[in-house]
Amino acid sequence: MLKFDFRDLMTQATRLTQAGKLQAATAAIQAALGQGTPPERPADEAGEIIDVEMREVNDAHSSTSFHDMAPAPDLEQARPSPAYKAPPRAGRFVAGHYGEGTGRRDYKLYIPPGAGTRPLPLIVMLHGCTQNPDDFAVGTQMNDVAQERDFFVLYPAQSRRANPQGCWNWFKHTHQRRGRGEPALIAGMTRDVMANHSIDADRIYIAGLSAGGAMAAIMGETYPELYAAIGVHSGLAAGSASDLPSALSAMKGGSTKPFTNASGVPTIVFHGDADATVHHGNGEQIIVAAAGSKAKFEEDRVKTRGSRSYTRRVHRGSDGGVVAEHWVVHGAAHAWSGGSANGSYTDPQGPDASIEMLRFFLAHPRSHTIN
Repeated sequence: MLKFDFRDLMTQATRLTQAGKLQAATAAIQAALGQGTPPERPADEAGEIIDVEMREVNDAHSSTSFHDMAPAPDLEQARPSPAYKAPPRAGRFVAGHYGEGTGRRDYKLYIPPGAGTRPLPLIVMLHGCTQNPDDFAVGTQMNDVAQERDFFVLYPAQSRRANPQGCWNWFKHTHQRRGRGEPALIAGMTRDVMANHSIDADRIYIAGLSAGGAMAAIMGETYPELYAAIGVHSGLAAGSASDLPSALSAMKGGSTKPFTNASGVPTIVFHGDADATVHHGNGEQIIVAAAGSKAKFEEDRVKTRGSRSYTRRVHRGSDGGVVAEHWVVHGAAHAWSGGSANGSYTDPQGPDASIEMLRFFLAHPRSHTIN
């Protein structure tokens, strides 16, 4: 009992000292040493001592009940929390199909985060042989660009029944005219997407790789009122062939068809000069078909370290406006320049064709003088 009284009195003395009650603390110490009587605890002193005890226990044990009773922290002295950054909104990649009298085709459509807020551009992407929409989307990374820049991307899928290798039939005369075959299907699919989504009718474009690039050239010639500009990567000019033998000949050395009248459809061409599948001379034919052989041009030769060098020619019309761009990627084979290695027929080392095509497209909204 004596030990307990001694400890109790010394604890009381400590509490009184912390509370600033020095006289009472001295009395408690003297009592503990047997030299006096313990001090009385008036109601106000007891409250102060309890408050000190509660604060000490709270610091030592972080009791929830004591924490709930503690005063709110000083907001001005609290460390500022980092600014909240909302995660980027993702678009949707959905499957669909379109059919009419000339046939039926499946497709994939990338719907950007900003869909529905305002009319947005649309780029139609035509894959090459043996490819499909998913593979082409991964290889070109066009969906990633579309998420950042808010535009739709439509990927029509060629049927293996229509072509066993999945090629667009650009070399058949039945698929080279307006209102017939695959051009009619692709144009109808484009209009169907326009009818179901908020698309800017003045900013609809079409691009493709290889056989898809050749079909994109046909679409620009047959539906100039629908597509404001075209992009052809490693492809051929519209009308380069009318059957399989002439197609193989054009692919090896370039078409011999004379292109006398320029279509005037804004066109951007990418082609590797080491392409062993489609000769890069076909790229020049596409430019002549679009801008004419007498169009003035400016040439840039760009050498880069760690990536492929290229030569770019910018062709201008009589009014000084850019009508076509021709990119020759040095050392590149039959592949999408700047694409992802996760897709087929891509060349990650080259300049980014997806970014450059988008830049060119957005600089060329549809001209309302075309009938």
